[in-house]
Amino acid sequence: MIDLFKIDFITITLLDVVDIILVAYLFYIIFNNMRGTIASQIFAGLVTLLFMSFLAQAFNMKALGFLLKLITDIWVIAFVILFQPELRRLLIILSRNRFLRFFIRSDVQQIADEIVSAVVELSQKQHGALIVLTRTTGLRGVIETGIQMGSKVSKSLLQSIFYPRSALHDGAVIIRNNLIEAARCTLPLTAQNIIDGFQLGMRHKAGIGITEQADVISIIVSEETGIISVAENGKLTRGFSNESLKARLNDAFSPKAVKFMKAAFKNLENE
Repeated sequence: MIDLFKIDFITITLLDVVDIILVAYLFYIIFNNMRGTIASQIFAGLVTLLFMSFLAQAFNMKALGFLLKLITDIWVIAFVILFQPELRRLLIILSRNRFLRFFIRSDVQQIADEIVSAVVELSQKQHGALIVLTRTTGLRGVIETGIQMGSKVSKSLLQSIFYPRSALHDGAVIIRNNLIEAARCTLPLTAQNIIDGFQLGMRHKAGIGITEQADVISIIVSEETGIISVAENGKLTRGFSNESLKARLNDAFSPKAVKFMKAAFKNLENE
């Protein structure tokens, strides 16, 4: 390793500089996202203890170093237990970072059970629903037409959104990875009126229309019949059950399918 400079007995290498920058950036992210909360004050105290512990070890102060290590260990455990919500929020923010997404891939398959379970119950109650799952293309323009949420996907939340008396039940819910990005969104309508003898309503036309313009999957629940339909690439398939819908989602969001669609969209852009 190349030595950059030397201060007395301490030698600073390029790896040391990179290490310090990464640690500083990590502490900056944590503090910035906890700023304004009680957790930020405790975090600052914990950082102070860690710094004091480092100095004690550097100057070989064994008694003080041992005492600070015990206190630091206790504070770390207390920090994790008491501030789970803040840590969970931080992890969600980190998972949405573009740099980390290069290494970590969020998969819709992990939340397929929540989505399918919610859709099946909405179908049984004949509560109309329109859910759009994005794959390789974002829907920023569509999201801006609705109410932005940024909430983790859950069965109860989807059911609450599409409850007939809910203020958000009209329009579409947009889901990307494991987050509900927005609700009550307006989608483009397809020019088709009838598919296989089935007269399309506004919800079905919107569900099909967005798949004609973006690489997404639309799940539609009919308010009149409770029938579950799936739209993809401008085509509509009706009559899904619990198992068949889960299989369709797993197949549509498999790594092979996503890779194929990325290549297809890239070819279209080149043309």
